[in-house]
Amino acid sequence: MIKVGDKIPSATLRRMNDSGIEEVQTSDYFAGRKIAMIGVPGAFTPTCSQQHLPGYIQKAADFKGKGVDEIACLSVNDPFVMQEWGKASGAEGKVTLLADGNGEFTKAMGLEFDGSGAGLGTRSKRFAMIVEDGVVKSLHVEDSPGALQVTGAEKLIEEV
Repeated sequence: MIKVGDKIPSATLRRMNDSGIEEVQTSDYFAGRKIAMIGVPGAFTPTCSQQHLPGYIQKAADFKGKGVDEIACLSVNDPFVMQEWGKASGAEGKVTLLADGNGEFTKAMGLEFDGSGAGLGTRSKRFAMIVEDGVVKSLHVEDSPGALQVTGAEKLIEEV
């Protein structure tokens, strides 16, 4: 599993823009910037939609005020689902929703879990990290997919 001091792995993520699907290279995305990134097991799932993402939406200005260039939310979902979740949650303009549809980035970080018992396939563990210029400065991972003990916005903002 990725740890503090490690460089973010190279991968291609995706997000929607006005002209369709945009590929996002992690090497470019994290370069020279401070990013608060959370990973969630799935868009529209209860803990993710009702607690985890909303905390970051509500605290977006606070993160920016502490020098965070962008807040990103990653899920092993497709970019169309992530776009709709962004609209439904009010994340637009506050939190960038990034799709890791095949779970390649999640697996490269060692943050995947097997949700196939519930018909979910491979998913991301719930995590929160601060990344500066492509290097992990802080990292917290929940013990179970439904837990929200160490990855909430209130906890991560203390580490910025």
